[in-house]
Parts: sequence; C-alpha cells; structure tokens
Amino acid sequence: MIPSLLVPYYEHPAERPEAWAALVAAAPRLYGVVLNPDSGPGRAADPAFAEVAGRLRAAGVRVLGYADADYGRRPHAEVVADLLRHRDWYGADGAFLDQVPTGPEAVGHFRRIGISARAAGARTLVFNHGTQPHPSYAPLADLLVTFEGPWDSYRELDLPPGDRYCHLVYAAPADARLTSPVQCAVPGAGAHPWGTLPHALKGAG
Repeated sequence: MIPSLLVPYYEHPAERPEAWAALVAAAPRLYGVVLNPDSGPGRAADPAFAEVAGRLRAAGVRVLGYADADYGRRPHAEVVADLLRHRDWYGADGAFLDQVPTGPEAVGHFRRIGISARAAGARTLVFNHGTQPHPSYAPLADLLVTFEGPWDSYRELDLPPGDRYCHLVYAAPADARLTSPVQCAVPGAGAHPWGTLPHALKGAG
C-alpha cells in the first residue's frame, strides 16, 4: 500500500507559490496539509493562506489548522480559539494539535479540547505527541503522530505499528523508508525542517 502524506509545510504561499501548487497537484496522495501561518492562525487573516487553503479544499485535501498545545499547559480556551480562527479565516476542516503530552494525566484536558474541536467543525483531529503516547489518547483523535524527529534517531527505533499512527521525519535521505501508514519524510534539518517538501514529491518545489 502506498502511504498517505501528512505534510506540515511552514512556508508562506507568496514566497513559495510553486511548492504550494505542487501540494495542490499532489492531492490524491495527501492525507492532509497542516496550515501554520504564524505558529498558529496569526493575529489576523492572511489572504495568501486563505487562497491556498481554498485551492487545497477544492482539490479534496484536508486542511488542518495548527495549534500549539504546549504539552497541556496551554488553557483549553486559547487552543480552541486558535482552531476557531483557522476555521473562520482559512476554512480549515481539521485540527493539528502540536506538543501533546504522552502521559495519561493530561487525557481529560485533551478529551475536552477534542470535543470542542469537533463541535467547531473539525472533521479530522491529529495529535502530535512526537513519541509513543499512553493508549488512552487513541480514542480521542483520528491520527496520532508517534514519532517526530531526525532520520538518524528514527532508523534506530523499532516503533509499534498502528493503523492510525503517523511518523514525521526530517533530515531524511531520499531513500528513507518509513513504517507508518501516514507519514512525511523531508530533507530539511535544523531549526526549521518543515520548510521543505517531502521526498515523495521530489522536484515539486
């Protein structure tokens, strides 16, 4: 089975129009695209992101609004406010919660966030734990990111399989093989690896 791509692409559409066009063109291969104008929706709507989000939706791609959960330290209301802005400004039909903790003590907090996100129209909910979380998170989201990190670390691990697991790997070679059904392997490294498109879209931007 060809894996689906969940693409966190954190570049402005006005600066990288060809790369965003490549994402739209790759629509059948995509699980979704994470929209992240400014570590979240930003302070005001950005017309360039609104336009490209509309093109992605028209092509049948899930648009997931990025919100930082700060490992459970960020209040429920702030996280939900970000998701509402993504919905209202960019038409996001899903949510990508970053920095979700792994321990069971925060499950109640994220259950409440999930309920609010669904009520706000999020048809797809992704939790980015970055590593394997407690099993009690599994019923709360459609997809769990159980690895985010560099290829050198990923290739040393024997990660448990899961139909709803996603692996996000950076500093990856072109021949990197990931084991999750939803995934993304990019060449980018350093502090901003998600400014490059996945190897699977080689030559796209």
